[in-house]
Amino acid sequence: MAEDFLAENNLCGQTLLRLVSRAHAIIAELLRLKDFIPQIFQSDQNKYHEIVLDFRYFKEQDVFDSKINGSDVLVELDEELRKNYIEILTRFYLAFESVHKYVCDLNTFLYELDEGIYIQQTLETIILNDEGKQLMCEALYLYGIMLLVIDNHVDGPVRERMLVSYYRYSVQRTHSNSKLDEVCQLLRSTGFLKSQPGKRPQHYPEDYFKRIPIAPIYLDVVIGHLRSDDIYHQIATHPHPDHRSTALAQQAAMLVICLYFTPDILHNQTAKMREIVDKFFPDNWVTSVYMGLIFNLIEVWEPYKAARMALSNTAQAANVKECSVKHSNQLDQLITQLRQLLKEGVLTEEFLLDNMQKLINLIRQSNVTLRWMLLHTNTLTAGAESVKKCRQIRDQVLNDSKYQPVTVFELLLDCAELELNVRETFRTLLTEKRANWLRCKNECMERLTELADVFSGAKPLTRVDKNESLQLWLREIAQQVEALNYEEGTASGRKMVQLISALEEVQEFHQLESQLQVKQFLTETRRQLHHMIRTANIREDFLITLQIVSDLSYAWLIIDSYTGHMQTAIRKDPTLVGRLRATFLKLSSALDLPLMRINQARSADLVSVSQYYSTELVSYIRHVLHIIPQSMFALVEQIVQLQTNVIKEMPVRLDKDKLKDYAQLDQRFQIAKLTESVSTFTEGILAMKTTLVGIVRLDPKRLLEEGIRRELVRRMAMAMHVSLSFNAKAKNSDLAHKLNGLGETMEGLRKSFEYIQDYVRIQGLRMFQEETARIVGYNVEQECNTFQTNHIQDWQSKFQSTAVPIPRMSSNDPHSATFIGRLAREILRITDPKTTVFVSFTNTWYDGKSQTEVLNFLLFSQLERALSTSGLAGLDTLFAFMITTELTNLFSDLNKEVFRHQDSLEALAEFDHLTAPTTAILGQPNKTYGVYCTRFHKSFQTLLDRVLKIGQLQLLRRSCSQQLKSTASFDSGLLWQALETLSLSVVNDVVHRDKNSDSISTSLLPELAEYLHWSGLYEPFEKIYVATQSLDLPYIPHLLLLFIVSNVHKFTYSKQLASLVSRRSQDGVDGTPFVTGIATILRHLGPTTTQTCCCLLIQFARSHLEFGASNKENLMEIPSESGTTLALLEQWEKCGLISHAFLNSLLNEGVWSLYKMSMQ
Repeated sequence: MAEDFLAENNLCGQTLLRLVSRAHAIIAELLRLKDFIPQIFQSDQNKYHEIVLDFRYFKEQDVFDSKINGSDVLVELDEELRKNYIEILTRFYLAFESVHKYVCDLNTFLYELDEGIYIQQTLETIILNDEGKQLMCEALYLYGIMLLVIDNHVDGPVRERMLVSYYRYSVQRTHSNSKLDEVCQLLRSTGFLKSQPGKRPQHYPEDYFKRIPIAPIYLDVVIGHLRSDDIYHQIATHPHPDHRSTALAQQAAMLVICLYFTPDILHNQTAKMREIVDKFFPDNWVTSVYMGLIFNLIEVWEPYKAARMALSNTAQAANVKECSVKHSNQLDQLITQLRQLLKEGVLTEEFLLDNMQKLINLIRQSNVTLRWMLLHTNTLTAGAESVKKCRQIRDQVLNDSKYQPVTVFELLLDCAELELNVRETFRTLLTEKRANWLRCKNECMERLTELADVFSGAKPLTRVDKNESLQLWLREIAQQVEALNYEEGTASGRKMVQLISALEEVQEFHQLESQLQVKQFLTETRRQLHHMIRTANIREDFLITLQIVSDLSYAWLIIDSYTGHMQTAIRKDPTLVGRLRATFLKLSSALDLPLMRINQARSADLVSVSQYYSTELVSYIRHVLHIIPQSMFALVEQIVQLQTNVIKEMPVRLDKDKLKDYAQLDQRFQIAKLTESVSTFTEGILAMKTTLVGIVRLDPKRLLEEGIRRELVRRMAMAMHVSLSFNAKAKNSDLAHKLNGLGETMEGLRKSFEYIQDYVRIQGLRMFQEETARIVGYNVEQECNTFQTNHIQDWQSKFQSTAVPIPRMSSNDPHSATFIGRLAREILRITDPKTTVFVSFTNTWYDGKSQTEVLNFLLFSQLERALSTSGLAGLDTLFAFMITTELTNLFSDLNKEVFRHQDSLEALAEFDHLTAPTTAILGQPNKTYGVYCTRFHKSFQTLLDRVLKIGQLQLLRRSCSQQLKSTASFDSGLLWQALETLSLSVVNDVVHRDKNSDSISTSLLPELAEYLHWSGLYEPFEKIYVATQSLDLPYIPHLLLLFIVSNVHKFTYSKQLASLVSRRSQDGVDGTPFVTGIATILRHLGPTTTQTCCCLLIQFARSHLEFGASNKENLMEIPSESGTTLALLEQWEKCGLISHAFLNSLLNEGVWSLYKMSMQ
């Protein structure tokens, strides 16, 4: 009947099955998403608080929209939020909508059932079918679980903000089939908050459950059968009366949830509630409703009069004490019995066949006791903690049961190990059942035939006389054994019993007791026949019963409270990991609950749901076993400490008398002992066999490597976070000191890996470099998020990993999100062009007033030592993002402050007309240029700050590239040269490529660019950071000329430094960053703009030269304005912005000669 209901051609059964299957998938998706709730929706303390709105938005939608659209800042934030969070908001909305669709489909199914759409099927006929009854009950129960999961993990205000944001940003709201309004009605805030579990809203959760009405007749039928029937036939697997509440635990959990749909029973129907409590909760009051979600009935039924009164008998002190003492006494007895069976050599195949029922009884009793102890001694939930009665009963349980968590953990460990051993042994027996039965049959025949030959006289045996009647009888028995058929189990079993009886009788009546050899033959034959009977009784039903009674799904979350005890035990005895494997496999039985219906329905959700729960379990296993790499690192730290500070380095030559001083036997023995401990931990985790947890295969070697990587990442990330914190107000920076400290820490970790790698079978250096690069890459990525509107979230990051996560540290710097940002800003602070002078030929920054060295090229080697090559490359990447941001803001400011204003454009047009052609000489240049510079003075001050910042960043990037290039060429000379050759070849190929030839592989250039970056084979000054083709910047060369002219008087040419320097220290500008910054801007604007700007500068220099010559007697002296301008152009030539030929074409050789003479 059950098979008929779930048959593929049964539309009613398949529809209901798919509905329940979908419910499990929806719950898995909700549980998966609970860890990805964006922080901005959980708190008002963020920059988006004015645009992240709850359901108040729907009441005053026009007001809120007007407020946002009326502010450029809010519009920009709104667009940023949409870009970054629309994907996760859509995922959440689809999950919420699927809950609404589920209950609507359930109502539709009930309506169609009532209307007779499903031929020959009604509510009554479905309930009469076992599978139909189960599915009907599960459909309602799982809907209640969905609502509770949402409200427990996504607070009401958070849901409202996410739904409103989705409504504002999604285009689907305009679709005619959109259910957004209905979803909002269903999932509006209930008033329940995780942060305030003690403040339970009135009529919660029954009002929440009735937001979408469900047919009352369906509710009555479901609750009636849950109350009265054993819908899963679990009592057959728990026949003892004391185990009934455990047998019906899953049904009881379903009933607890379904009662919320008919709160009248909870409030007023005392008789029904008394019946429910007497049947399901006579000796327990804590239940797991779904995948470890715990309900304490004393708390959840507190608002309901009838439920509270019915539960009062169970919650009486005498009953609580009786239950606690009973399970406490059983605890010690069970542990003793389990350990007796777990001794080596006890649980053999013969023992299992002889004691199958005793073993299953012991396992059943152990699981019943374990369940009661785990649930009733568990730490109270926050809601239950607020109820005095709950606290009192739990304290009584702890006292009466003399609760010791270690004892409960030992019972769990021993019970899981026995279950695993029994299961594996029984599976072997089941697999080899036919072969063993036939082998025993053949041995019986051989023995009987051989014994018949003995009595025939053909095979003489000491003191055995010839007996033809026995000979014939034995041959007849042998033929009967041969006639036994494996396929006819029942008939063969009866025949074997008769044969055993006949063999016993022949031994007695023919006085064969005295003939020991004959007696032995007959005894062994009977033993083989007995073995055949036991083998024939091996059924898969035993494994099914074992799986049911060993269920641990109720402890899916509770087990975490025993993690500390597991880790303590592992630290004392690493070989315990092998036994813990059985516990993890027992815990994986929890996956059967959500996956059974999905598998039956052959749903495509099977893989994703399996993947989620399996991954969750694997994450927990990693968490438990992480104590091993933690302990290993602690030991290795001691080893490195001894090797570095205690063990003396052996000199090349040594006097014989001093040999004893260098032996240091005690210290070396200590190192050997610590090393042996490290190896023991390794052997402990490797002792755990490869295990299939759900659909994830756990390899112990990979588990060990991931654990070591995880601990390494944690330590390195913490070291970088702690070391690279700076005081922005400090006069003297401690950057070099902190980099040295971090370098020593990283060197210590590297040495520890170098020492440990052979003992734990890992590639230490490779692992160290990979994880360093990953940490730096992740932190650079997060820091760069602050410079762009499209943020890369953790789940999108290519550097983040579930198995080896990189921790996110809270930054104490409001301007930086990570340590790499703090480091970059500290370098920028101490090399500020307003207070320092950069000397290019020494690659050093000096203080502008005291002339003391502030930062030199050695700092970049310190950086590389502390953060490795990846750290330096990452810092360079961050500087590039900063340059991009500065350039973007610079062009944006110019557009807003200059090019959008008509009067500014008219002034620039007038200036363009005045300077045309550029070969003309302007009279009174100071006055002429000064008039136009004054018009843009306000904009030029902001522009100067940005130009200096860009130039400073470019100089720092060049220093980074030089250090990377130096390291790469020194450490890997041949590879570096090969890379350089490949780069030149690709560039040459691109330049000379024929239009009709094949294009270069799209994957080659990005990969090559990354290699070139890490090797320092790039020139920052030649990089293009932003696209300017779409910018409308008329007269930009003239504006830049006026900007340079307005600042040219602040500089003078230094013959000693061969560069421009500030004329006065109080001006707060440095020449090299200024020149580099302007060059970077011109490179982005293209060669035409650059050439025009150079022509205008030459015109400016010539005008001052002519004006000076007409007013001075010494014609050989060049005015300062002209000299500084020509020096600037010469600097541009050196950095590759313009060519020497172009520069000579603008000015005759006489002027250049005069300039050269004045510079000497």
